[in-house]
Amino acid sequence: MTPCWELADEAATAALAARLAGALDEGLVVYLHGELGAGKTSFARALLTALGAGERIKSPTYSLVESYRVQGRPAWHLDLYRIADPGELEWLGLDALSDPTALVLVEWPERGAGALPQADLVIHLGYAGTGRVARLEARTPRGVRVATRLA
Repeated sequence: MTPCWELADEAATAALAARLAGALDEGLVVYLHGELGAGKTSFARALLTALGAGERIKSPTYSLVESYRVQGRPAWHLDLYRIADPGELEWLGLDALSDPTALVLVEWPERGAGALPQADLVIHLGYAGTGRVARLEARTPRGVRVATRLA
């Protein structure tokens, strides 16, 4: 199963993120793939907002990781664009990402290969005319449950 959505604008991206927020009932590791500007950060920001992150949601482009508390559980948003080698992640203390109750959102996950927890759900964001398209790929039973709720 590979659900796909056309996203005409940022509001449509936020709506899909809100649907994903409604489908979550436990932790989830989400890899966000896409070219620069494809909407990865917008999607992550909208998802965290929909889950009730009360503070300003910053892009982790320079800090590499931002942490939040949503619905009583930890949430992590990583942007690994500036990472040249997964070994650079050792000092970030990524052990906390293995908490099964945590929501982990990772932009540019290929740059952290081997240092990240396995993805439950992979979201591929791409350009489609003047809008975007999102394709979901479930990689674990937990990811399949969430993707099924969205389909």
